Amino acid sequence: MGALIEGSINLSKLPKDRMSTAKNGDTWYTFTMSVNDDTSQYGDNCGIWNRQTKDEREAKEQKSYVGNGKVLWTDGNIKPAERKEDLSRVVEKNDLPF
Repeated sequence: MGALIEGSINLSKLPKDRMSTAKNGDTWYTFTMSVNDDTSQYGDNCGIWNRQTKDEREAKEQKSYVGNGKVLWTDGNIKPAERKEDLSRVVEKNDLPF
């Protein structure tokens, strides 16, 4: 294990139109998280925001923050993950109960 991160998300800030439902009925929401060099006055050093689309990133749209967190532990050997994505299991569905 490379790190242990604890975070909190404000569920009321999650846009329903960006949630997806898998074929088995599970609801998914993808967010982006950063680990910062500086620590806030509350001891947090991670930011969590709604994942931006490529168009939003290219247009330099402002990020919509939904939470924060902190690194609790690290072994000092964190490496970027390789993306192995299978989108065939995800079906878009916007009639979520929350």
